[in-house]
Amino acid sequence: METTKRFGAPRVIEMEGRMVETIFVGKGESEQVLVLKRANRHGLIAGATGTGKTVTLQVLAEHLSEAGVPVFAADVKGDLSGLAAPGSSAHKAHPKLQERAAGMGLADYPYKPAPVVFWDVFGENGHPIRVTIADMGPVLLARILDLSDAQEGALTVAFHYADEEGLLLLDLKDLKALLTHCANAREEISAKYGLVSPQSLAAIQRAVLQLEMEGADAFFGEPALDLEDFLRTTRDGRGLVNILAAEKLIGKPRLYATFLLWMMSELFEMLPEVGDPDKPVLVFFFDEAHLLFNDAPKPLLEKVEQVARLIRSKGVGIYFVTQQPQDVPETILAQLGNRVQHALRAYTPTEMKAVKIAAQSFRNNPAFDEVEVLQQLGVGEALVSFLDGKGVPTIVERALIRPPQSRLGPLTAEERRQIRADSPIGTRYDRVKDRESAYEILEARAAKAAEAAEAAARDEAREKQARERDAPARRPARRATSAGVFDAFLKTATREVTRYVVRGVMGTRRRR
Repeated sequence: METTKRFGAPRVIEMEGRMVETIFVGKGESEQVLVLKRANRHGLIAGATGTGKTVTLQVLAEHLSEAGVPVFAADVKGDLSGLAAPGSSAHKAHPKLQERAAGMGLADYPYKPAPVVFWDVFGENGHPIRVTIADMGPVLLARILDLSDAQEGALTVAFHYADEEGLLLLDLKDLKALLTHCANAREEISAKYGLVSPQSLAAIQRAVLQLEMEGADAFFGEPALDLEDFLRTTRDGRGLVNILAAEKLIGKPRLYATFLLWMMSELFEMLPEVGDPDKPVLVFFFDEAHLLFNDAPKPLLEKVEQVARLIRSKGVGIYFVTQQPQDVPETILAQLGNRVQHALRAYTPTEMKAVKIAAQSFRNNPAFDEVEVLQQLGVGEALVSFLDGKGVPTIVERALIRPPQSRLGPLTAEERRQIRADSPIGTRYDRVKDRESAYEILEARAAKAAEAAEAAARDEAREKQARERDAPARRPARRATSAGVFDAFLKTATREVTRYVVRGVMGTRRRR
C-alpha cells in the first residue's frame, strides 16, 4: 500500500487491487484509513471516559469535511466547538502533537480550523433549531412525552382529527388547544374515531405541560429547520461541520434522542437513493448514543434499526459514540462496519464480560490478544477496523490516532459569538414566525360559539321579558274566573241547603 503523506485533501491509495479515496485516521503496524466509499456503512467509536473518543470524533469530522463531506455532530460537553479554531492561536506546533505527527510520518503538520456552523435547540449557543408538532408526528412525540400505549393511541386520534379538520399543528400552544378541544368534544370524537378516555387526554395534557416547563416550547414552531442547510459545502469545496450545542439538551434525554431520530427519519424521506456514492452525502456523529436506546419501547427500536439499515443507501453514514458497544442494540450494532474501540476498564466480572464482547466484535488479529490489549491501550490509542474497498472488515489493528489540526478544547464565549455572526446560515432562523394554526382556528371557533351562546341567551331573555310584560293582563281575568266559580258554588250550596230545610219543614207538617 503506497500513500502520499500529507494533510488536507483525501488520498487515493491502492487497496485490495483497486484505487480508493481515503482519509488517514491513525497508524499502528500499518496505516489505518477510512475508505470514503464505505464511510456511509456506519460506525462505532467506543471507550471508557478519558480514553480519546472525542479526539477521534474530532479527527474524523475535520477530515471528512476536508474531503467535501458535510458533518453533523452533537457536542454534549462543549469540547467539539474547538473544531472552529486552529490548534494554536499562534499557529505554532504543540510539541507533543508535533511529535505524534512526526512519528506517523506526517510532514508539515499545520494547525487549521474546520468550517463550523453552531446550532442549538434552545437558540442560546447557535442558530435556533425548530421542528413543527406536525413534522414530529404522534409516534415520536409520544416518545418525548413518555406516554403509555393507550395515551399514544389517544394522541394519534387527536392528530388524525386535526388533519381532517384542517388544524395545522406548529407549536405547543397548538397542541394544547387541540387537546383541550378533544376533551370538550370527546363523545363526538370517540364516536367517529374510537374511544378516547378523559384520563388519557388528561395524562397527555400533564405531560405536555411538563415538557413546556423544561423549555421545549422554544423547540417547536417555525421557521422549521430545513435539513438542506446541513448539506452545504464551502466555496473551496469543504463540507460544513454542523455542531449541535447539546450541553443543555443532554439533560433532557428524551428530547435529545427523539430529535436525533427525527433528523434521521427526515433525511431518509428527503434524500434520493444513491447506493454507495464515492463519498457520503452526510455523516452523523451521535455522542452519548446510549440515550437513544435507554428504555426505548420496541416500536421505537425497530424504527431506529429500520432507518439505520436503509439510510446508508441514501449516502448517509451514522457513527454512534458511546462507552460500551453493548449500549447499542445488537440489531443495530451488526450494521456498524467501521469501528474505533478505545480502552475499556474491567474491575468487576460484568465489566470483564463487556471487554470480551467488545474484543469478539473484531476480525481477529493473530498477533495479539484483543482482550488484553483493550485493557492496556493508552490515551489516544485504539483497536481499529474499517471496511476495505470491497466492503469487508479489515483485520483489527492497534493504532495511535492521528492528532487533530483544530483546537483541543472548547471555544471561548466570544469566539463562539463571532463564529455565529459570520455563519453562512445568516439570520433566517433567528426570528420566530407565528402564523394562523390550530390555536388561532380553535380560538376563533370558540369565540364564534361564545357569540352564538350569548345571542341565544339574549333571545331567551327577551322572550322572558315579553312573557313578564303580558303576565299582569292575564292575572285579573284568572282571579275573576276563580271568584265566579266560587260565587256559583256558594249560590248552589245555599240553594240546596234552603231547599233541604224547606223540605224538612214541609215534610213535618204533612206528617202531622
